[in-house]
Amino acid sequence: MVDAVLARSQRAKDSLPQRLERCALIILNQPFSKDLLSRVWAACQWRGCADGGANRLFDVLQESSDLKSADFLPDLVKGDLDSLRSDVNEYYAGLGVPVVKDEDQYATDLMKCIAEVQKIEASSPGQSQFTIILLGGLSGRLDQTIHTMSYLHKLRKQRKQIFVVTDDNVGWVLDEGEHLIEVDLSSIGPTCGLLPVGVESSILTTRGLRWNLDNFESSFNGLVSSSNATVSEEVYISTSRPIFWCIELAKSQP
Repeated sequence: MVDAVLARSQRAKDSLPQRLERCALIILNQPFSKDLLSRVWAACQWRGCADGGANRLFDVLQESSDLKSADFLPDLVKGDLDSLRSDVNEYYAGLGVPVVKDEDQYATDLMKCIAEVQKIEASSPGQSQFTIILLGGLSGRLDQTIHTMSYLHKLRKQRKQIFVVTDDNVGWVLDEGEHLIEVDLSSIGPTCGLLPVGVESSILTTRGLRWNLDNFESSFNGLVSSSNATVSEEVYISTSRPIFWCIELAKSQP
């Protein structure tokens, strides 16, 4: 499923990655649909809720007539728990889900959950690193969205693949260098954007877009390639600095 829904990317000198071996889902306290929940949940082997993300999970399942709550029990709920409702806390704790309070005010709930994934990886050094999918993170409160993009920018040297998914789009950081992105046009696109988040500017060259760039300087003080579109199943991007790539996510077909 992830191979179809999420585009794949890495340095152009390497072959494109194979099917994901391990995938972790972190549910954030932002809105999402039951269809998107089903799609990303099925793709992952470990699932955690960042504080109020458990409220979102609980509410979506309560409002659904075709999804069973028993099939969507997270492996962990973690955060400072200032957003977690008491009824949701009692529900998941009563079913044996660990609900962990971490009062560290120098780490966000997202950071605390990623730290938990890193602990699991440290306990199994012979296995591949998790690909992480963040459900939410680009919708809702603007400050939380900026934090998500900022944290992904910081994690780009530590993690091979970390995606942010909402009902509207999927995004991730492309580090400096060359990238090939496989695009399943039945699942994602065509609308896309290349955003110079966290850098003063970046020099971009692309192939496979409707409006390709050729040594184009992208910056918040100048021009930004937003509302672009894919026209090929393979997109080439060369960037001199890290950028945030996002692409429209197709709706599930009835």
